[in-house]
Amino acid sequence: MKIKETDVAIVGAGSAGLSAAYQAASAGAKVLVLDENRLPGGQLFKQIHKFFGSRAHQAGTRGYMIGRQLLERVEQSGAEVWLDTLVYGMEKNCHLGVIRNGEHWVVKAKKVIVATGAKENYLAFPGSTLPGVMGAGAAQTMINVNRVLPGQRILMLGSGNVGLIVSYQLMQAGADVVALVDAAPNIGGYGVHAGKIRRAGVPFYISHTIKQVTGKDQVEQVEIIQVDSKFQPIPGTEKTFDVDTVCLAVGLNPMTELIWMTGCEFCFIPAFGGHVPLHDGNMETSVPGLYVAGDVTGVEEASSAMEEGNLAGVAAAEALGLLSPEEAAAKKGEIRGRLDILRSGLFGEKRRSAKQSQLQNMADYQQKKGGSL
Repeated sequence: MKIKETDVAIVGAGSAGLSAAYQAASAGAKVLVLDENRLPGGQLFKQIHKFFGSRAHQAGTRGYMIGRQLLERVEQSGAEVWLDTLVYGMEKNCHLGVIRNGEHWVVKAKKVIVATGAKENYLAFPGSTLPGVMGAGAAQTMINVNRVLPGQRILMLGSGNVGLIVSYQLMQAGADVVALVDAAPNIGGYGVHAGKIRRAGVPFYISHTIKQVTGKDQVEQVEIIQVDSKFQPIPGTEKTFDVDTVCLAVGLNPMTELIWMTGCEFCFIPAFGGHVPLHDGNMETSVPGLYVAGDVTGVEEASSAMEEGNLAGVAAAEALGLLSPEEAAAKKGEIRGRLDILRSGLFGEKRRSAKQSQLQNMADYQQKKGGSL
């Protein structure tokens, strides 16, 4: 077993992890980023669409271009990145169990930032295990990263931003999206994304769900059915489509397995995808020296993940004495201001409320323990 010592270990080389690495390394910390994938960048390199919002959040820039810029900054900062590396365990003392190139390592860090992101939810129905039923994120990886079309005729279940964006990208790649289905009574994503789908002639079946998928060795047909206000199927409303692929965009949940191992305090927030770790305004959890950033703290968007990574990286550098309180306060103030903008407006209200609840739960926990934020 080999030992690696570092100031800051970051688990996850996605948008949050790379942002944290840049901030900590730029402040002078010795940083090690670990990721199980063969390429860094996480979800950004699957996002060929343009971001929108404010100039501060790179509106008008495609996701993969933002990823390239972020990677360049991390490389210039001097942070070390280990890819094809599995982090299989973590202890309260910020020691990580790691497998790299078939060898076991113990990474001893003064601070750890977990930015492992989220994983796709699945939905069980008759035929859901047939080849051709897949998560929308998997389909997006196939077309945008591996340049492989998952199917010719596709039905998308879920009308949130993921379902809408991936549907449009599947059409750009040459697939025929025959329908977009959602059990909710309203479209869940932004109108700008839904409008593009509608203008392309794709029908929306709101208040519908999948009844069953059939096929001999793979998906051949999908049957949908209308549901009532209590999400109960309405007999006689079935519709059948000839398809070879069904994509599921039915939500995400944070990948918190490593954090649970440390005994960190959690709370349950449905708006954030389930159980999420408590953390304070510096992204530090109830375990001293353990920070979190991005979707592992609650599912939001790439821009929010990057800002939380920035915040965690600055806070870790300050805790190591590499930034003065004044320098850190100025940086954190700017970052929090940008996060407030992201969590404003109609769609941001739920996320802002959920984040405030998460922070309050942490404050209550620390008060019981005799600490403070």
